[in-house]
Amino acid sequence: MTLPLPFDNSYARLPDRFYARVAPTAVEAPRLVRLNRPLAHELGLDPDALEAPGGIEVLAGRRVPEGAEPLAAAYAGHQFGQFVPQLGDGRAILLGEVVGRDGRRRDIQLKGSGPTPFSRRGDGRAALGPVLREYLLSESMHALGIPTTRALAAVTTGERVIRETVLPGAILTRVASSHIRVGTFQFFAARGDVEGLRTLADHVLARHDPEAAAAEQPYRALLEGVVRRQAELVARWLHVGFIHGVMNTDNMSIAGETIDYGPCAFLDAYDPATAFSSIDRHGRYAYGNQPRIALWNLTRLAEALVPLLAEDEAAGVAQAEAARGGFAGQFETAYFGGLRGKLGLTTARDGDAELASDLLKAMAENGADFTLTFRRLCEAVPGAEGGPAAVEAVRGLFIDPTAYDRWAEGWHRRLADEPGDAAARSRAMRAVNPAYIPRNHRVEEMIEAAVERQDFGPFETLLTILTRPYEDQPRFARYAEAPEGGGRGYRTFCGT
Repeated sequence: MTLPLPFDNSYARLPDRFYARVAPTAVEAPRLVRLNRPLAHELGLDPDALEAPGGIEVLAGRRVPEGAEPLAAAYAGHQFGQFVPQLGDGRAILLGEVVGRDGRRRDIQLKGSGPTPFSRRGDGRAALGPVLREYLLSESMHALGIPTTRALAAVTTGERVIRETVLPGAILTRVASSHIRVGTFQFFAARGDVEGLRTLADHVLARHDPEAAAAEQPYRALLEGVVRRQAELVARWLHVGFIHGVMNTDNMSIAGETIDYGPCAFLDAYDPATAFSSIDRHGRYAYGNQPRIALWNLTRLAEALVPLLAEDEAAGVAQAEAARGGFAGQFETAYFGGLRGKLGLTTARDGDAELASDLLKAMAENGADFTLTFRRLCEAVPGAEGGPAAVEAVRGLFIDPTAYDRWAEGWHRRLADEPGDAAARSRAMRAVNPAYIPRNHRVEEMIEAAVERQDFGPFETLLTILTRPYEDQPRFARYAEAPEGGGRGYRTFCGT
């Protein structure tokens, strides 16, 4: 029986040089680990059918469903600052696009579904650990309210993949507003293919920026839209202590979603120089560098779009520079606006940025845990129910508690100028300061249990906790705790 999936594949209707048509490689013995039933329903899909044997075969790439047009997209990219003119989907295959119940068009992609013409001698497969990491972290980011790709399903393949050791194989079904990247534009720009560049830009305008398509200068409006989305996205990463780990231009989504969760991680002890990725030896993609790198990537996009911005190259460069120039102001507005909310401030006043920066500086100097500090501030609001015990709970996170005391004096004075009562302020702060993030040591415990013992209980437990990150969950309180040593020395790997 054919599994009904309502595909409408706009990217597959673009010229052949945009992709390679390739079917997934069948696997031996697929087994469903997790189906995201709420997301399936949102996409207009039948969860029961996807959990049935025929549906699992689709999610594992054993069967291509009716209406799918599987392809591997072509793109280029700067990887750690070095340009590679052809990368492409080396272990991911786009099955097609569906329009969900909300009217939004989204890609359905199988990640780890076998080699493609872009695999560059790779096997095109994925190991179980990275698949579970991306499922868990992308769904956590969604629950935190941060734009992201989503995980529809994870399946084991019954096969082994060889990395540094032999590991169980798996496939992730990833859902995205699109998989078009900065590197997709670079692919055509590097070839001098202005016609392809224009076709891609028109596709993006129709798909992501229909209002910009009607602008007087639609391609500049397209660039401005991407700049705005990325400025807001990176600000929101910083608000929760997220470190992407590999912000290459081929990992920056035009749609403004967090994409590719290979070596990502979350801050424990606050230090803006933190870089967890084992391949980021010089801290290029460290937590505090992420805004600068986002702008660097956007500059590469602006360069690629120059031929579309004006007939004269100098005029095109000027247009590109003006469009990318909006990033700094948009980022600062989003970043400090979010910090203001995390501190319980609903009005904007001079000195707010300095107040927030002074707290972060004190946290860095005193090894304070990022997430716990902001969460405990919710109860330490003057007049809130937490009282002196809540204040001591925050102070105890600082090596020198008096550093917090000195900062809190200014915070209290600032709160005195705010409207509303303490209880309402505390509730508002809890809505933006999560109690639970994917603590790195818990994620590693989950992966070890699944890979070494085929025990998916820790995965399910973390998923339950992290999909309600702003709620107090007393029975899971230990999952909010920081690791010993503040997480220093932790390393992540790209998982390819």
